[in-house]
Amino acid sequence: MSLTTRAAIARRPHTGWELAELRLDPPKAHEVRVKFHASGLCHSDDHITKGDAGVRFPVVGGHEGAGVVESVGPDVRRVKPGDRIICSYIPACGACRPCSTGHQNMCVKGLNAGTGMFLDGTFRFHLGEEDLGGFCTLGTFSEYAVVSEYACLPLADDIPFEIGALVGCGVPTGWGSAVYAAGVRAGETVVIFGAGGVGSNAVQGARYAGAKNVVVVDPVEFKRDMAKTFGATHTFATAAEAREFVVGTTWGQLADHAILTPGVLTQEIVQAATEMVGKGGKVTVTAVGKKDEQAVRFRAGLLIGYQRQIRGALFGDCNPLYDVPRLLGLYRAGDLKLDELITQRYRLDQVNDAYQDLADGKNIRGVIVHED
Repeated sequence: MSLTTRAAIARRPHTGWELAELRLDPPKAHEVRVKFHASGLCHSDDHITKGDAGVRFPVVGGHEGAGVVESVGPDVRRVKPGDRIICSYIPACGACRPCSTGHQNMCVKGLNAGTGMFLDGTFRFHLGEEDLGGFCTLGTFSEYAVVSEYACLPLADDIPFEIGALVGCGVPTGWGSAVYAAGVRAGETVVIFGAGGVGSNAVQGARYAGAKNVVVVDPVEFKRDMAKTFGATHTFATAAEAREFVVGTTWGQLADHAILTPGVLTQEIVQAATEMVGKGGKVTVTAVGKKDEQAVRFRAGLLIGYQRQIRGALFGDCNPLYDVPRLLGLYRAGDLKLDELITQRYRLDQVNDAYQDLADGKNIRGVIVHED
């Protein structure tokens, strides 16, 4: 049967988040209803309220979440009621062409991320007669949500819900951007632009992969200081300062990699990063920018002369079914710092304050803790 859930929704761009009581339908085939305990406050949700994300309004926010399975629909095999789970913001069915070729981060069942519509063409959230989708077909800014069973990953009893929520998006996106998408190797020099929730994990990934120099560029002093906790060897407020260091430490050969994880990607950042990598260097683009800005725009010769590469990274090229448990194993072993990512915890009704703190550079990652 349907139930009522409290959620933070965005009705349109530039109006922030508002709390609403929604009706939530029961799960259908291959769907589960989840009671969320924690939700990460990722910058991607901020792009919704800023008008830079191509979503269907109104929308229930949140795509980093962990909680407990409350009920299941027909034909569900992956989880059962009572299971503790992480929600992967990209589902992994395991059977489609991308999944079966090792690219679960591009599973075809994630095609409705911007609308929140289920594959049968219907919605589970309702406000009066109006249908709402959850961002990435999740909506973790709601106390309860119906999600695909293919978005559910197991969360062991010894892992806090708050940590589990972050491993549904920000942690593998950052880590994988360094380890998989960029392919950082031992002894290399890596420059990471932006040291927030995703960039901090790119730092950890680069360091764990054996990079000699892990250089962070971020204008916020607090984030630069925290980057050292996660493994940065050098930090700078501007790209010009970082480039001067990179030129000196590499004897003019420049960096092997630049990984772009700022809150908002700009043409200036892409240009600086491309000029920061040397022959055969790679620029990995993980962050998104403003909807109407062409951030990747420069002379072809800038790539050709040094045979540079620029590529995008979705979910850090991670495979959720394999990499999320792997990352939690590293966390257990003390090789991956996740507790340190959480700067502050918020109630659901503080969601706008939380995003203001993010804009003010006060948080690495904020987390909403849903009330019982």
